[in-house]
Amino acid sequence: MENEKYLDQIINIKIDRKFGSAHPKHGFIYPVNYGYVPNTISGDGEELDAYLLGVFQPVEEYEGKCIAIIHRTDDDDDKLVVVPIDKYYSDDAIEALTEFQEQYFKHVLIRK
Repeated sequence: MENEKYLDQIINIKIDRKFGSAHPKHGFIYPVNYGYVPNTISGDGEELDAYLLGVFQPVEEYEGKCIAIIHRTDDDDDKLVVVPIDKYYSDDAIEALTEFQEQYFKHVLIRK
């Protein structure tokens, strides 16, 4: 899979859905910062999305480590899981923190 090249890499992401903000269409509140990797294209034709875990205040951008990929098996829209360089999250923690959105999709976690 093409996006596996991001695993264990330090990457810079832009945040367009900040921690605590409301989704523009569905109205739910983002419990994490959510954004994208600039200058990339994902399977859905948009920039590659990323969840930022472990940063509990709104940020505009962030440089962190990609520790996993949420690969949606029923949608062509992978999500990177980015964390501060010194943090680690278990599969269960990633699932719990992204459930607000991923509960609607079948997916697998990909790690190194």
